Amino acid sequence: MKAELIAVGTEILTGQITNTNAQFLSEKLAELGIDVYFHTAVGDNENRLLSVLDQASKRSDLVILCGGLGPTEDDLTKQTLAKFLGKKLVFDEEASKKLDRFFATRPKHVRTPNNERQVQIVEGSVPLQNLTGLAVGGIITAKGVTYVVLPGPPSELKPMVNQELIPALTENHTTLYSRVLRFFGVGESQLVTILKDFIVNQTDPTIAPYAKVGEVTLRLSTKASSQEEADQKLEVLEKQIRSTKTLDGKSLSDLIYGYGESNSLAYEAFQLLKKYGKTITAAESLTAGLFQASIADFSGASQVFKGGFVTYSIEEKSKMLGISLSQLEEHGVVSHFTAEKMAEGARAKTDSDYGIALTGVAGPDSLEGHPAGTVFIGIADRNQVRSIKVVIGGRSRSDVRYISTLYAFNLVRQALLQEDNLI
Repeated sequence: MKAELIAVGTEILTGQITNTNAQFLSEKLAELGIDVYFHTAVGDNENRLLSVLDQASKRSDLVILCGGLGPTEDDLTKQTLAKFLGKKLVFDEEASKKLDRFFATRPKHVRTPNNERQVQIVEGSVPLQNLTGLAVGGIITAKGVTYVVLPGPPSELKPMVNQELIPALTENHTTLYSRVLRFFGVGESQLVTILKDFIVNQTDPTIAPYAKVGEVTLRLSTKASSQEEADQKLEVLEKQIRSTKTLDGKSLSDLIYGYGESNSLAYEAFQLLKKYGKTITAAESLTAGLFQASIADFSGASQVFKGGFVTYSIEEKSKMLGISLSQLEEHGVVSHFTAEKMAEGARAKTDSDYGIALTGVAGPDSLEGHPAGTVFIGIADRNQVRSIKVVIGGRSRSDVRYISTLYAFNLVRQALLQEDNLI
């Protein structure tokens, strides 16, 4: 099924409002296995809307119109669709009763004839009831094309789509199932190069990479009649991807840290800390508490996070973490030495199982001869301490700080997995 979305409203064309409905509907239709080929926006003009409908009817199986269902003269979507299909408008009984109840309970509101427009549907349509408003939607098929009319306000459109439209569309359709793999330590261009053969030859399942700040996600999608059937197909593709070698000979499996759209490195590390009953602290310089704030975002943070330190100046690094000032001056604050001593000091002072430390150059200026984006991250446990150096080039100051915390959380995640002999 080929679908297209038509947003009706001059206010969209003039930039007064953003067409967020298009994104929402495209995602919902993709989940149903319905391909959206076109997005169109048209003003509140009958002739232009008739022209768009004529074009849409020749190239799409499903045409969804959003907006223009209100009571005013410029709300003309249903009227224009009725004219295009050669049908009349009729009153929907259920929507009419809701309109009666609305004005019965609001005596100060004056009911005018144009209010009746909201409860009309194109003759022959299946009504789509409006759970949060008065304008009824509708779905009708004519000459092999299915037309849907929806209200414009997202607060009315989304409930109507979720509870009325989707059940109507899911009959006799396969569903699109997806699995999202989350990667850290590889860029989008590099990942696409590694998976070039998969991407070039893809049919079903399909592969789609998405770059995020500091990481990459890979969406695997397949059309299937059930979750079980989809899982079987997605499992085969995921195993092939995991076994693929990177450009330096490693397995891509080592760079996958989790699944899903909403999970993050911070969340994965936090869950492992809870799982293994470990506590953590942090000493932060360039990130100024961003690592600690990320931990505190999760419910139950007090189980794993005792407290931490923000030590921007060299003097506070020495005073708060018990590090020799002369040694800090000798090695510099942007160094393996300082990152490791900060991690050790923070861990010891809070008696935590792990101490993590971040020090470096957020930019835009260089520091101690190190260019912007140079970061040292130390991690200490009760037995040892180590550190890594990363260079985050070509990024803004805020991106350098954020990506630094991703590296820190990945270090924590890897340390916990190693401790449990999982990798």
